Amino acid sequence: MGSNLPMSPELEQIHGEIRDHFRALANGFQRLDKIKDSTRQSKQLEELTDKMRDCKRLVKDFDRELKDEEARNSPEVNKQLNDEKQSMIKELNSYVALRKTYMSTLGNKKVELFDMGAGASGEPTAEENVQVASAMSNQELVDAGMKRMDETDQAIERSKQVVEQTIEVGTQTAANLKGQTDQMGRVVNHLDTIQFSLKKASQLVKEIGRQVATDKCIMMFLFLIVCGVVAIIVVKIVHPNNKDIRDIPGLAPPAPSRKLLYLRNPEEYMRR
Repeated sequence: MGSNLPMSPELEQIHGEIRDHFRALANGFQRLDKIKDSTRQSKQLEELTDKMRDCKRLVKDFDRELKDEEARNSPEVNKQLNDEKQSMIKELNSYVALRKTYMSTLGNKKVELFDMGAGASGEPTAEENVQVASAMSNQELVDAGMKRMDETDQAIERSKQVVEQTIEVGTQTAANLKGQTDQMGRVVNHLDTIQFSLKKASQLVKEIGRQVATDKCIMMFLFLIVCGVVAIIVVKIVHPNNKDIRDIPGLAPPAPSRKLLYLRNPEEYMRR
């Protein structure tokens, strides 16, 4: 659908980059299914996350460019382009949901590995505890039980303190992360706006440069014409009888010089 839409060169370039990112995401998730190592899976997910961030930025650029060209396009073309934008957003959201699914699966695998490692502890078995208790007297058993209960109570208190501290630190960390996430989102949006403005400014500078070059050529051509006309006028004034120089249209030729006759004897001329 996207390749048959009437687009400007800028929209077509952004649309092509988005489609390239979508193909890269599809291939990346296909490779992710074949990776068994959790570390490599995490690295692959980070790369795919970067791709999705770039794709989100490109979709924003596509939306801005579409709004700039909305007045120049027909309603039907605008509807088709908006539908294409919504389709790209849905496709990007599907990849985001797929990433969350893989992140959840990867987190469950890490928990299972942690539980398996915790099972191999150095605690004594039940059979060993029975053998030790059979070798002790009743008082020793009571003392040992009281001691174990005190140790257990102390361990429970320490665990409660650790849990409370962990909850407090987790709450504070979550608040800090939320603030940092919001700040990073604002920074990313600001950077996207700056990048889009720089693109527009670069295009405007190129257009101004072309106009200035055209104006300079016109001014130079007019200057040469004026210099030629002035040169012809000067030559006409200096050499008015030079027939090789054509008269300038709209400029009257120089008036011929007049000679006055002088009569020595005017009375004799009158008698004639």
